[in-house]
Amino acid sequence: MSPFQLTRTLPADATGAALRADVLHGLTRSPKELPPKWFYDARGSELFEEITRLPEYYPTRAEREILVSRSHQIAAATGARTLVELGSGSSEKTRHLIDALLPALDSYVPVDVSQSALEGAGEALLEERPGLRVHALVADFTHGLVLPPTVGPRLVAFLGGTVGNLLPEERREFLRGVRAMLVPGDSLLLGTDLVKDEATLVAAYDDAAGVTAEFNKNVLAVVGRELGADADPEDFEHVALWDREHEWIEMRLRARHALVVKIPELDLVVPFEAGEEMRTEVSAKFRQEGVRTELAEAGFTLSHWWTDEEGRFALSLATVD
Repeated sequence: MSPFQLTRTLPADATGAALRADVLHGLTRSPKELPPKWFYDARGSELFEEITRLPEYYPTRAEREILVSRSHQIAAATGARTLVELGSGSSEKTRHLIDALLPALDSYVPVDVSQSALEGAGEALLEERPGLRVHALVADFTHGLVLPPTVGPRLVAFLGGTVGNLLPEERREFLRGVRAMLVPGDSLLLGTDLVKDEATLVAAYDDAAGVTAEFNKNVLAVVGRELGADADPEDFEHVALWDREHEWIEMRLRARHALVVKIPELDLVVPFEAGEEMRTEVSAKFRQEGVRTELAEAGFTLSHWWTDEEGRFALSLATVD
């Protein structure tokens, strides 16, 4: 068997169809919204990598600190022979976990919608770790993911705090879906950003250099390129605010003046009033008991909870009941 396999479960036109459906639904409802996954074309991915290096954006550094210090404990607690990573991207920070799991680790299964990202990450990993087998899946892990046959125990990693981009009901469905893929003896490693003071949270999503603002507006570039929309990013301003009731950050785009956006591919005309806001991201922040409860409702038991030294971010290890 080749050390690198790639399986595509997404139809060739799935991304375009999903974008059209999301734009049509999101821009004809009130209030308007677009899902954050549409930030991430090539330019959006570059901008996010830049964001992770900003002084205000602590989550990436905090999570990496935990992975560096705790990966061997994670390996010992799980005994994983297969590591599955959802939303793997470049697989950069996962290398700490892979190295801790070796030599017992048999297979790494990265899951992402980007085939190019999977191929690049797989090539780099196998060059550095020739004994590893990589079976990459081009798939949307939020919609009925089916894992390839692999040896157990399996550890599913969902890192980066991305679970916070899901609304509560979406999180419930997602966690139940992950549980359905696993059997007793398997585990889930979940990254969650934690509730903290409002100033720190807002600064992480509204940096002084304006990189996050450009990242937020990149969704307009994606809709423009793919669907012919004539939205001008200069007509919108970036907004980041803390919702105390729901304990999440919201990113929005606010119309600077009354305007109309035409989207030829959808035969759609979208009016914006002056000051009208369109939500582009929710990023929920968590507390330990809330994470424990959500995991339990999905059929997991929280067995380990690790944070960085400043208590900003957490990795939860949960086992299958």
